[in-house]
Amino acid sequence: MNKTQYHRMSEWEVSKRNAWLNLMKLFLIAFQTALFMVIWYGFYQGTMFHPYYYWGNFVIAGVFAVLYTLFARLYGGLQVNTSRTSELIYSLAISSVFTDFSMYCLFCLLSYRLVNPLPLLGNWAIGFCFSMVWARLAVLLNDRLFPPKRTYIVYDNEDAFESMSAVGKMAWKFEIAGALNISDGLDQIFDTIQACDAVFLCGLHSSDRNTILKFCIEYNIQAYIRPKIGDILVSSATRLHLMNMPVLHCARNSSSYWYRLAKRILDILISGLALVVTSPMMLVTALAIRLYDGGPALYKQVRLTQNGKKFLILKFRSMRVDAEKDGVARLATENDDRITPVGRFIRKCRLDELPQLLNILRGDMSIVGPRPERPEISAQYEEEMPEFRLRLQVKAGLTGYAQVYGKYNTNPYDKLEMDLMYIANQSILQDLKLMFATVKILFMAESTEGIAEGKTTASKKDITI
Repeated sequence: MNKTQYHRMSEWEVSKRNAWLNLMKLFLIAFQTALFMVIWYGFYQGTMFHPYYYWGNFVIAGVFAVLYTLFARLYGGLQVNTSRTSELIYSLAISSVFTDFSMYCLFCLLSYRLVNPLPLLGNWAIGFCFSMVWARLAVLLNDRLFPPKRTYIVYDNEDAFESMSAVGKMAWKFEIAGALNISDGLDQIFDTIQACDAVFLCGLHSSDRNTILKFCIEYNIQAYIRPKIGDILVSSATRLHLMNMPVLHCARNSSSYWYRLAKRILDILISGLALVVTSPMMLVTALAIRLYDGGPALYKQVRLTQNGKKFLILKFRSMRVDAEKDGVARLATENDDRITPVGRFIRKCRLDELPQLLNILRGDMSIVGPRPERPEISAQYEEEMPEFRLRLQVKAGLTGYAQVYGKYNTNPYDKLEMDLMYIANQSILQDLKLMFATVKILFMAESTEGIAEGKTTASKKDITI
């Protein structure tokens, strides 16, 4: 086998180019902070109950910079290497909204009264304009510093290969040079991938995958692995040393008592507050549904939660009363004629999900967790992949990992993997992160896309209409 190494960027060169991108990010944070301080000095400093002087001003600037950085990281506003201009602008706009709102609340507390929000609105508008320019320049700089990686896809079966089709859409990051089936033989694969920057490994048996992975690490080839269920289960393992041997201990999810208690308290507080705040919207939504066709405003449906327990989920009805008169359980399709005009609007705005706050308050669900499936649909999925029941290790949720990073029509296997990733890394910090991240998808139309016409589930072996 020819061991001639393909010319790639050295680690030093990569670090140097990343430094330029980090400088761009620091410039964004510095500009937004400086702009905010102009507003602070011009409109808010003199309104404080106790005057702020030299160090106090530095503290205010520091609080803003930290909050803006945290929100920008949370919403992906600084992910220049994986996002395009429009995505960065959208993410930075949301980051600014939360940062400015947080500062407004702080100003009100420091002033012992409600302060004028208009200067902060002006700050957001100017900052938004700057973010648009910055996002475009940052993407152009990233594309210049890091041209698309020459990439091969190594796969085992056609399903695995098809699952990587989205990689081809990231042309700015990956230049797909070809695809290699594991049946081509490891020697041929090694000879081929030497002349590339990255490989995607998908659907491979662990022995073949690990052999290729070791080769990639040795020859400085970036490897992207499409994980299997077993990989995700192992990721939550506890590391032990028994008889001088490293051991990974895997077990069914068993969250600590204190985590469950904190999560339940958080569920009660947030759902209770949200019910109070959204009650006017809920009333208007209920009236609109009733006035349209005279049918009931609420829709009750059996769903599954922790350990397969059944409960009645509450939703605002978005479909006709006779939507399932044939008795077949089916998901909404892309142009589903069962959805009413009112239903189409409330689904886009997620208003149909608001009654589930009552389910959370009652203890049937949590704010964060795998979305509850219908028993009939879950049974269909389990026929194809028995592991689907593993998502029932925890209580179902209003939002979750699969909702934030997937879509309504994401295939069940991918949703299962994302749900298991959440279960493997449960923590209050992750729950809070997913709650905030959910805000970003509320206004993204693709997150509510239905499944393809002629299907009842997102499974390949579904029952057709």
